[in-house]
Amino acid sequence: MPSKSSARLAALTVAAACSAASTIVLTSPAHAESVRVHDIQGSTRISPYAGRQVTDVAGIVTGIRGYGSSRGFWIQDPNPDADPATSEGVFVFTGSAPKGVAVGDSVTVSGTVAEYVPGGAASGNQSLTQITKPTTTVVSSGNALPAATAITSRSVPAAYAPTGDAAANGSINALPLKPSTYALDHYEALEGMSVRVTDTRVVGATTPYTELWVTVKPHENRNRNGGTVYGSYNGQNTGRLKIQSLGPTADFPKANVGDTLTGSTAGPLDYNQFGGYTLVASELGTLKSAGLQRETTRKQRSSELAVATYNVENLDPTDDTFAAHASAIVNNLKSPDIVSLEEIQDNNGANNDGTVAADQTLTKLIDAIAAAGGPTYDWRSIDPADGVDGGQPGGNIRQAFLFNPERVSFTDRAGGDATTATDVTKIRGKARLTLSPGRIAPADEAWENSRKPLAGEFVFRGRTVFVIANHFGSKGGDQGLTAQYQPPSRSSETQRHQQATLVNAFVKDILDTQKNADVIALGDINDFEFSRTTQLLEGRGELWSAIRSLPRGERYSYVYQGNSQVLDQILISPSIRRACDFEYDSVHVNAEFHDQISDHDPQILRFRP
Repeated sequence: MPSKSSARLAALTVAAACSAASTIVLTSPAHAESVRVHDIQGSTRISPYAGRQVTDVAGIVTGIRGYGSSRGFWIQDPNPDADPATSEGVFVFTGSAPKGVAVGDSVTVSGTVAEYVPGGAASGNQSLTQITKPTTTVVSSGNALPAATAITSRSVPAAYAPTGDAAANGSINALPLKPSTYALDHYEALEGMSVRVTDTRVVGATTPYTELWVTVKPHENRNRNGGTVYGSYNGQNTGRLKIQSLGPTADFPKANVGDTLTGSTAGPLDYNQFGGYTLVASELGTLKSAGLQRETTRKQRSSELAVATYNVENLDPTDDTFAAHASAIVNNLKSPDIVSLEEIQDNNGANNDGTVAADQTLTKLIDAIAAAGGPTYDWRSIDPADGVDGGQPGGNIRQAFLFNPERVSFTDRAGGDATTATDVTKIRGKARLTLSPGRIAPADEAWENSRKPLAGEFVFRGRTVFVIANHFGSKGGDQGLTAQYQPPSRSSETQRHQQATLVNAFVKDILDTQKNADVIALGDINDFEFSRTTQLLEGRGELWSAIRSLPRGERYSYVYQGNSQVLDQILISPSIRRACDFEYDSVHVNAEFHDQISDHDPQILRFRP
C-alpha cells in the first residue's frame, strides 16, 4: 500500500477548482481500488490516494451538510485500525444538497480522492481530504453512530506545529503525523471524525456567521474575563477550537467570552478557510453565562489629560451605532479630552461616487455624544484622496481627532491636505509642526493603499502635546496559525515595518528638536505589543507602548479566532513615561461580546503633562 509520505509536494500539481478553493491531484491517475477510510487518510496530511479512484469505501454517515459552498456528508469507519495518526472519517463532497442518505446509514462510496484547499492554494491553508464525484450505496439504515472521540486538555499537546519541510518551502504536508506531540497533528489525525468537547469555556464570542471559539484547556493563558491571551508567536494556545452549527442556526447560542458550553458539544471535525479545524456541531452544549459586563474606566482628574484611541469600524452616517458609540465614549471612557478615531468613513460610506468629506459622519457622532450627556466635541481631520487609503471600497476611511474645547485647545496651522506633508521646525526653542493637522510623509510608498498618519498639536494647561493618530496596514494576506506552512508567513508585516519606521523618525525629529516634548503615537497599529512593528515604532526609546504597564492578562484589545490580543496601542515619549504619573486602561466594551458595535476595544491614557 502506498505510504502517504510518498506524496511529496514535488509530485503534486495544484488545479484551481473555483475562486475560493484549490484541489491537489496526482499528476497520473490510477485505477479504482477498494480501500478503507484510514487508508485514504493515511498518516500525513496529503492522502496517498489523492487523484485516484477508490471503490466501495465503507462507513456510517455521521453528519450531512446541505448548505454553503461545500455540501456533502461525512462517513466514519466503525472498525478503526490501531494507528492513532490515521483518521477514520472523511468528507464526501456532493456539490449539492445530498439526497438519499441519512445520518446512521451504513454506506459504501466510490469516487475520486481529492485534497481540497479552503481559500485556495495562495491562502497557505492546509487541505481537506475528500471523496469527490461520489456514487453512494446505502447498505442499511438506523445504525448506531461510532462513538465521538473526546478532545480534552490531556489529549491536545502543548506544542502547536512541527517545523515545515525545508525541501517543500516550509510545508508540513508530507511530514508524518505525530498526534501526541503537536496540536495540529492531533487535530489532523481526527479530520472528518466525530469528536466531542465537554464543558468548554468560550474564548471567542458568537459572530454573525453563527460560530464561536472554545478552549479545552481551562487554564491556558486565561485572563480574568475568561479569554485566552495571545502573548507571543510561540504561544498559540493549542486548546482553541472553532464551533459551527450543523443544525438550524436559530438555535446557535449567543455567547460572550467567559461563558461556558456545558455538557457535550459533538460533531464531525472539519477544516475551515477561516480558522482551520472546526467542530461542526450536530449536538450543542447548553450555554451558561458568566455574566460578562462591559468595563468602565475612571474619570480623569482636572489635572490629568485623558487621551483615547477607538476604532469605530467603518462608521458612516447610515449606521445605527452612533448612540452606542456615544454611550461608550461618555459612559465607559468617561469623555476623554482627546479621542483618536479610526475607520471614520466619508459622508456616504461605501457608496463609491468620489465623495471624500466626512463632516457629516463626525458631526453625527459629536451630536450623539452631546445627547448622551458628554461634552460638545470639536474635530480635526484631513480628507484622503479618493480611493487611495485602503479599507472598504468607497468608504475612504481616515483617522480623526475629537477634542473637548473646554479642556484642551487645538493649534491650527493651515495647509494640511491629502498629499502635503507636515514637518517639524523649532520656534523659540520649542518643537512645532509646520502643518497642524497634517499628514506624515503621505507620498511615501509605505502608505500605499493605507491610511496616512494624522499629526496635530494640542495645548493642555499651557503645555503642548503632540498627538499622532495611526491606522497601520492590516494583516490581510498573512497565513493563518493552522497553515500548511510552519511557521506561517506574515507577509503583511513588511508594510507595517516601513510605516513604523517612518512614524518613529518623525517622533525622533520632534525629540531632537525638543528633548522633553510630550509625544503620543496611538491608534490601530494592527500588530502586537511584542511584534517587530512595535519595536520599530518604539525605536531606541523615542516611544514606549504603554499597554505594557498592564498585567499580561489585561493586554488585549481584539479577539481573533479565540486569541485575545493587542492591535490597538498608545505609545508615549520619555517625558511622559519618566514622570511615572500616567495610567493606562484597555477598556473592554466590544471585542469579547457577541453584540459588539466594533471589533476593537478602545484604549485610554491619563497623565499629567
